[in-house]
Amino acid sequence: MKGDYYRYLAEVASGDNKSKTIENSQQAYQSAFDISKTEMEPTHPIRLGLALNFSVFFYEILNSPDKACELAKKAFDDAIAELDQLHEESYKDSTLIMQLLRDNLTLWTSDNAPEEGNAGEGEAGETEN
Repeated sequence: MKGDYYRYLAEVASGDNKSKTIENSQQAYQSAFDISKTEMEPTHPIRLGLALNFSVFFYEILNSPDKACELAKKAFDDAIAELDQLHEESYKDSTLIMQLLRDNLTLWTSDNAPEEGNAGEGEAGETEN
């Protein structure tokens, strides 16, 4: 949530304040993401939601679509690989977030493809905490 908070601030900040806010956001996301990778299964909805929001940060704030796609794709692929071990109580949440990851990947890869018409317009999905 700390990463999300700083990301929202970065959307409206300017100058030196924006740079520091972006740095704080990235540090918070990275720290939480590192912990989630050691403490949670790839299908855990919190880990998936964090990957989703961190990838949105890379795409929208850092303007780094390659890194955003890499992170989202790895989270999605890791979860798919362990889908058979998904706990029943988190199945709905996990699969919804996996769908959002896949939707963003589709949107972001079409945004980076040569433009034909207005394909790829829309907002990137993210989880609400």
